[in-house]
Amino acid sequence: MFAARLKELIGDRPISQFAREVGIPQQTISRYLRCQREISLTYLCRIADYFGEDIDFLLGRKDY
Repeated sequence: MFAARLKELIGDRPISQFAREVGIPQQTISRYLRCQREISLTYLCRIADYFGEDIDFLLGRKDY
């Protein structure tokens, strides 16, 4: 669920741009999107803050 939500939030912007803006390595973001890596709490908080979203929403525990 996290990968789907992240893809939706990133939208059409290049992953490299998003990675720079949020301060997470591009390869790490790519692995999250392919469900090849679990996200750390630190990066989860960083992404939630960047998008102004709730962590539960990003993890698929809550819908809007």
